[in-house]
Amino acid sequence: MRKIIEFHNIVKEFDGQLILRGINLDIYENEFVTLLGPSGCGKTTLLRILGGFLEQTQGEVYFDGIEISKVPAYKREINTVFQKYALFPHMDVYDNIAFGLKIKKQSKDIIRQKVEKMLKLVGLEGYDHRPITTLSGGQQQRVAIARALVNEPMVLLLDEPLGALDLKLRKEMQIELKKIQKEVGITFIYVTHDQEEALTMSDKIVVMNDGEIQQIGSPTDVYNEPENEFVAKFIGESNIIPGVMLDDYRVVFHDKEFECVDYGFDDNEEVDIVIRPEDLDIVTTDIGKLHGVVKSITFKGVHYEIEVETDLMTFKVHTTDNSEIGKEVGLHFFPEDIHVMSKMRAY
Repeated sequence: MRKIIEFHNIVKEFDGQLILRGINLDIYENEFVTLLGPSGCGKTTLLRILGGFLEQTQGEVYFDGIEISKVPAYKREINTVFQKYALFPHMDVYDNIAFGLKIKKQSKDIIRQKVEKMLKLVGLEGYDHRPITTLSGGQQQRVAIARALVNEPMVLLLDEPLGALDLKLRKEMQIELKKIQKEVGITFIYVTHDQEEALTMSDKIVVMNDGEIQQIGSPTDVYNEPENEFVAKFIGESNIIPGVMLDDYRVVFHDKEFECVDYGFDDNEEVDIVIRPEDLDIVTTDIGKLHGVVKSITFKGVHYEIEVETDLMTFKVHTTDNSEIGKEVGLHFFPEDIHVMSKMRAY
């Protein structure tokens, strides 16, 4: 795959405060990349630097092999969909989508062909002359995407574009966005603090915190093999247990030795163990690897969240089977459910 974007040691400072602390990141052609992290972590700042709306304090940004830090936003082959869409309320759907093409002085026939293609792509055929103010939030979001894509950019930036939608529509649009990205075949760079959005849509997730990259990987890798405590806690729920890596494939925690699938740590290195709540099973005490007492039960719709208190800590368990408070139970898991990570706090 062709490398299309390269961030080299990007530093951004506002009024003496470091927002980005030396970001190095490569993004490839046709990838759907999500910058994921809490508010204030620097993900939107990085996006705006790429879009040309901010200038970095230090570092270089390369686009298709060319350094673009001094290239103005309107000359970059990059378009942006903002959280508030920034549509023109006095224009109808057609004119909003066609706006950029008219600025480029393309012919009316070409504009009509391209706008009709975009309306079909985003599922708004027949909406050409609808006033923007009469559209729902989801429809306005589709118009904003069409307006950005009609200019045929090499990269589309999306700054939390689903944030204003209700939960049901947001889930529908997650699927639609991924479908659109596959159809147009360009690079999407998406900013969100929503872990489910990132896991659902991305080819690659870049987890950020406090201006630094914590982990880069596929959704499966980031969820199943978090590299530090922040990632483990931010993406999904986790039981995090202090332990010691005896050697490859053997770890000790809760004063017991367990087999695991991890390797490459130093012998007797202190580590953190991650066991996801859905990887734990509540069983009878005679077959449980750990023992404890049920302290609370919460119904979550598709599963029960059960807290089991052991001598070491309280474990969260997600299960479809109910239990009863005060009952002594065992906890069972398999070697592949034990994820070992370094105690380092940054990528």
